[in-house]
Amino acid sequence: MNEADVSKQIEQMVRFIRQEAEEKANETSVSAEEEFNIEKLKFVEAEKKKIRQEYERKEKQVEVRRKIEYSMQLNASRIKVLQSQDDLVNSMENSASKELFHVSDDSEAYGMLLKNLMVQSLLRLKEPAVLLRCREIDHDLVESILEEAKQEYAEKAEVHPPEITIDERVYLPPPPTDYEDHGLFCSGGVVLASRDGKIVCENTLDARLDVVFRQKLPEIRKCLFGKIAT
Repeated sequence: MNEADVSKQIEQMVRFIRQEAEEKANETSVSAEEEFNIEKLKFVEAEKKKIRQEYERKEKQVEVRRKIEYSMQLNASRIKVLQSQDDLVNSMENSASKELFHVSDDSEAYGMLLKNLMVQSLLRLKEPAVLLRCREIDHDLVESILEEAKQEYAEKAEVHPPEITIDERVYLPPPPTDYEDHGLFCSGGVVLASRDGKIVCENTLDARLDVVFRQKLPEIRKCLFGKIAT
């Protein structure tokens, strides 16, 4: 083999090697690009998932805040409604209380009322001797009907007339001076107690109004507010 043949073979081998290298390089490049695209896709999907999760988390936070704000507004509205209802009910009670100021204006009718209140208290106490308290302004009127009240009680209870002592040391508060009087006052009526003070029957007009109003409050609220009354 001459020198020309050797050179030709070497040149062919070089071309073959170069071709193999180029093919391998191309294969490596394609493989690397595929791996890069796969990794890039994985990264993009992972980031998308993170973004979706973050969005869902913030969306839930917004929804929770919205529900809390709605609940707070609803509670505030309910409180306002209940307060308005209470104000109206209290206004009615105050108006009724003011009407009591005039009960004692008619002395004859008021005297009959006092006697009935005394008899009612005696029937509750059922004591042979009691202590009676009234307003100082009512002292003479109470004294004038005392015997009649004792006899009426004795007949109803079928007992001897009780001993009733008017307490002249401590009187019930006086009537109010005006509608805006915020001090202690009594619109009328009596308080009877056993001699030892263990049993007390408060039968003032103000106390009776308070009792009646508390007993009738559910009916009053239902009448005023219907189903929304609480």
